[in-house]
Amino acid sequence: MGAPEPEEIYQLTREEGRHRLERPFAEMASTALAAGLDIAIGVAVLTLLESQLEQQLGTHAAHVVGSVGFGIGFVFLIVGRGELFTENFLVPLAGLDGKERNAWWKLAELWTVSPVLNIAAGAVIVSLLSVHSVMPFGTGAAAVRTAETIHANGWLALFVSAIVAGALITAMTWYVEGQRSMGIRVTVAWIAGAILALGSFNHAIVVSIEQVYGIRYGADIPWVFVLQNFFVAAAGNMIGGIGLVTLNRFMPARSGARAASG
Repeated sequence: MGAPEPEEIYQLTREEGRHRLERPFAEMASTALAAGLDIAIGVAVLTLLESQLEQQLGTHAAHVVGSVGFGIGFVFLIVGRGELFTENFLVPLAGLDGKERNAWWKLAELWTVSPVLNIAAGAVIVSLLSVHSVMPFGTGAAAVRTAETIHANGWLALFVSAIVAGALITAMTWYVEGQRSMGIRVTVAWIAGAILALGSFNHAIVVSIEQVYGIRYGADIPWVFVLQNFFVAAAGNMIGGIGLVTLNRFMPARSGARAASG
């Protein structure tokens, strides 16, 4: 069985998008909270692997292994059908095709509520994990290093990094939505998550949760930076996700789907 054509992926994505736009608020909120939990687990695995392997492999090699481990969070996200902020660039926009204008209000709700709940759920989990002695000794140093890696960058670098992050995860969503095989979906999600962590790219949800985790362990990062970076990252993610991926994928796929339907 070959890879699906772009118009097939578009049709599948549009069906999922319409479902998301028609859900009640409670269902949307629960999937957003679940996604925050999944990402927080990925961040915990990242820091656990880095802290446990740093002495044997060195800091850089341990980060590579930890990044692969972080991909588990994205696997949980895809298998558990959670709803991450950046997934709402591709899928609901496809669902708008043929919908009434008031569907845009539902999209606005997705774009405002889902990131808040993603971060809230993730922040609760990492706050619990950072309680003294819950995680093995040394995990805190890895969490601080992860958080300060982002904090050390200038705003231009953070913004450009966010564009890359948005494009990467939106591309992941496109590939995942076009596959029926759970094995392929899991593999794609894992690879995308590992790349995101390996490059420390500025994903609004992932980095915000990492910042909370690091601050809990004593990272010298002002809370105002966390808030400021969220808006910078969200803007960059949207440019990368919508401008570089969604529109580019949708134009030929949408035309092909319409031609195939008559």
